[in-house]
Amino acid sequence: MMKNSFAVRPLILAIILGAFLIVPHEALAQCAMCRAVLESEGNADVAEGINDGIVYLMAIPYVLIAGIGIVIYRKMRTPAVSASE
Repeated sequence: MMKNSFAVRPLILAIILGAFLIVPHEALAQCAMCRAVLESEGNADVAEGINDGIVYLMAIPYVLIAGIGIVIYRKMRTPAVSASE
């Protein structure tokens, strides 16, 4: 019974992750200096491009940390095989 419940967890995790990736999110992240310079120029396309670049740069460390966490989790989860077997 318990073995079956562990098989469902990756499926639930995949469904939740898929839902987060499918649902559109809007993030308006910008430093104060970048915002002031770009708004004073009046070019909205450049401001939007800079804004998107900042968000992408911000996301990369989180993706790397998540990847490292997944690798560590999988290594800790697999049982060690003894040398006497």
